[in-house]
Amino acid sequence: MSETTYRDALRQALDDAMGADSTIVVLGEEVGRYGGAYGVTKGLIERHGADRVIDAPISEAAIVGAAVGAAMTGLRPVAELMYVDFLGLAMDQLANQAAKIRYMFGGQVGVPMVLRTQGGTGRSAGAQHSQSLEAWSVHTPGLRVAMPATVSDAYHLLRHALTLPDPVVFIEHKALYTRKGGLDPAAPDAPWGRAVVRRPGRNVTLVAYSRMVHSALEAAAALAEAGIEAEVIDLRTLNPLDMETVAASVTRTGRAVVVSEACLTGGVAAEIAARIQEDCFDWLEEPVIRVAGEDVPIPVSPGLEAASIPGAPLIADAVRMMLP
Repeated sequence: MSETTYRDALRQALDDAMGADSTIVVLGEEVGRYGGAYGVTKGLIERHGADRVIDAPISEAAIVGAAVGAAMTGLRPVAELMYVDFLGLAMDQLANQAAKIRYMFGGQVGVPMVLRTQGGTGRSAGAQHSQSLEAWSVHTPGLRVAMPATVSDAYHLLRHALTLPDPVVFIEHKALYTRKGGLDPAAPDAPWGRAVVRRPGRNVTLVAYSRMVHSALEAAAALAEAGIEAEVIDLRTLNPLDMETVAASVTRTGRAVVVSEACLTGGVAAEIAARIQEDCFDWLEEPVIRVAGEDVPIPVSPGLEAASIPGAPLIADAVRMMLP
């Protein structure tokens, strides 16, 4: 196992996959010569050529539309959108075409593509470049959704996404690109679609994904100093959603806190909390709590930006409120 960064693990996943499968192509704004807005595709054009690493015009609709057409006709494209905030510009191509074509054509034609994009806060990029919009994709049947929190998952989830017959929305958190961690290309943390228990515990279950996994782990470490054992579950993928692992934990701990950086109302955290309530009602000692972002446009001020999303102290306070 070697240590690398989240960014470099993503690049290695693309490089390894392109080396193994000649049908994989990458397209997006500045993915070629510049190497991508966050440097993930740097060097790929030199290794695989300009016919497979394609700089596209500044048009999200064109990028995703071209990827859908390419996927339908034999290629396996990786389309990059600079920010998840721009997803709305390509929503017809993604939600009305990519997500539905295999069903509409009776399985005769599929759309095996990956849409890589970047979400979340942490860079004071303002309200139009800092949102967490994964619920848009989760709400669309036909789309798979992956949100890696660790270096290992950045590599393995992307590699597996590039083998699936369905379109995958692969959301990377922009504040994780420089995070370091161990990577063994031969040993994923878990199979695709399965959650991972990042920290065992017996008093409460913390369910999180993407960057919030690390905030939940920080909260669990702080709670442990007071003798409170919090179990931290990293969902890894939101479609498929591994409620079996979540339910198994909650039926043991009797308490659940769902953590998400997205705004509170109508988000993924609400869906998970509802499922926990349905599946684990007889074992719950307290109502499920959601700890999520404020229902506000993300401020550009670093202090206000940080205050608009959950952190470890807020998660720990929610747990303390649940316990007798």
